[in-house]
Amino acid sequence: MKLITKIPIGLAVEKLVRWITANFGDFLNSLSDVLKMFVNGFRDVLIFIPPILLIIIIAFVAWFVSKRKLSIAIGTIIGLSLILNLGLWVRSMETVALIVSSAILALLIGIPLGILAAKNEITNAIISPVLDFMQTMPPFVYLIPAVIFFGLGNVPGMISTIIFAMPPVIRLTNLGIRQVPRELIEASDAFGSTATQKLIKVQLPVAKPTIMAGVNQCIMLALSMVVIAAMIGANGLGYTVLVGLQRIDIGAGFEGGLAIVIIAIILDRITQSLTAQRKNN
Repeated sequence: MKLITKIPIGLAVEKLVRWITANFGDFLNSLSDVLKMFVNGFRDVLIFIPPILLIIIIAFVAWFVSKRKLSIAIGTIIGLSLILNLGLWVRSMETVALIVSSAILALLIGIPLGILAAKNEITNAIISPVLDFMQTMPPFVYLIPAVIFFGLGNVPGMISTIIFAMPPVIRLTNLGIRQVPRELIEASDAFGSTATQKLIKVQLPVAKPTIMAGVNQCIMLALSMVVIAAMIGANGLGYTVLVGLQRIDIGAGFEGGLAIVIIAIILDRITQSLTAQRKNN
């Protein structure tokens, strides 16, 4: 016997989704076209560059940002050469394009929101529970509205990845700015700095190590999400792993997973090196 009537949360969400689709369909289609052009353009550039040349470029970047650590450069060359040897180069570049594109947009949205939350307590009080909700929600749930609004393909995968990877950027940017010593803030005020000057010349430089840690977390979460996004048609190594799972092809699935691990390690080492540089500076 039911004592309490069920609250129609699911029905309300369904009506909201239908209302958004009916009233903002043209805007969503335009946004989808722009995002598709962005990620596909980046992918085409990566695929256009000869693999050997791109491996050398990435190894040089890894060597440079890691303060000339030869081991990281050699590891990058070996890892990317293995991906090329396995015949997964194009899939890997599709994955990298999706990760970097999603991470860039997540940072462009997340860092300003983190700054706003650090500057305004009301904004921080509103954003904090939203971030809690976003971080505790199972990642598969993000795929449902993404498919409804944007169909199948790279764009819904990109949207779900941005949403999933954004919370650590907002939190750590907020934390970094709040941890700036009060003495530095008072000194900048004593010299007559405006709010913009104080932010750009004092708070952001001091908070850079914490913000860069957020960037690292954002990229790692983006990598994990683009694999899941293969379930809604996103291209890349996630699709290779998904096909291996569906066909019980252990070899193909393992090779796709190995390529994902290699890309994750390279991206992690590069971003960690950037964080270490900021701390030393």
